[in-house]
Amino acid sequence: MKNNHVTTLEIDLNAIDFNFNYFKSKIHKTTKVLVVVKAFGYGSSAIEIAKLLETKVAYFAVAYLDEGIALRNAGIKTPILVLHPQKNNFKKIIEYHLEPNIYSLPLLNSFIEVTKNLNFQSYPIHLKFNTGLNRLGFTENNISEISSIVNNQEEIIIKSIFSHIAASEDLNERTFTLQQITSFNTISSTLIQQLKNTPFKHMLNTSGILNYASEAQFDMVRLGIGLYGFGNDETQTKNLINVLTLKSVISQIHTIEEGETVGYNRAFKAILTIKTATIPIGHADGISRQFGNEIGYVYINNKKAQIVGNICMDMIMVNITDIDCNEGDEVLIYKNQQHIESLAKAINTIPYELLTAISQRVGRVLK
Repeated sequence: MKNNHVTTLEIDLNAIDFNFNYFKSKIHKTTKVLVVVKAFGYGSSAIEIAKLLETKVAYFAVAYLDEGIALRNAGIKTPILVLHPQKNNFKKIIEYHLEPNIYSLPLLNSFIEVTKNLNFQSYPIHLKFNTGLNRLGFTENNISEISSIVNNQEEIIIKSIFSHIAASEDLNERTFTLQQITSFNTISSTLIQQLKNTPFKHMLNTSGILNYASEAQFDMVRLGIGLYGFGNDETQTKNLINVLTLKSVISQIHTIEEGETVGYNRAFKAILTIKTATIPIGHADGISRQFGNEIGYVYINNKKAQIVGNICMDMIMVNITDIDCNEGDEVLIYKNQQHIESLAKAINTIPYELLTAISQRVGRVLK
């Protein structure tokens, strides 16, 4: 069905390409790049980004099966790593030539059983080790059993070994991060010595590329939020180009007299006469209710307009008393990275949450 929502998310593909090349410049020419396109490409468009970068990357990564299927159905042939596969999806993973992240012994045994029943040989899998994030992953104590299982079957082959840094963006945690890297070096070296093949290794995410490329670049890096224009601090972000611009228009302008209220629960009360603009975007589109009552702001004609009253499901109201504007004028809900970072900080969250919250009913427009 055609999307008729007047609110749109502009995706600058030239900016994606620029940011990709920026991070490529930080690593060796021989180092492979995996691009993370989970959560609709961090709220943008996983398919369009994959099409743009397909010939430039070694892998794409998604969180779940359906995300990988969507890429395959769009014609993407590049290897796709499924980061959080579920046992009941293994047959579909194989059907669509996706590669699972295996992070526990029960999962490893289950996947081998499925591949055996389907008469597969050397199906590629990836092993994740927990070195301190304590989310998913094998431990060092699992190495002997892993090698014993893998070396006594022909159905699967370990394509890569990887881990995830817990605080790659925080240099105050450098000691802990270096301990993680040391642990991963020990784990991977020990396991590879016991295997019949030599998997490649990867550990670094966006902030890891910026802060630990000399210590833990290994064979591949995983580029996520950096591709979409965000570094691990303001200085790094300034080196990147803005990718995502969330736009809408003014639906109606009101004059609010002193003493009148705006929005549900009469959350805003005018202490003097003001003008407000109603904009067709709300919490159903991904605009958090926390931005209500003058916490969040948009840009109209390059001027800030504070959100007044509570965020509605489909609308917000903003104060335009000092802004020369008309119904139908453009509104920038998310103007650039700095705007997004400012809004995220205002409600004690991170840009990831604001971007991935943008509803799929908001139309995506490629630039």
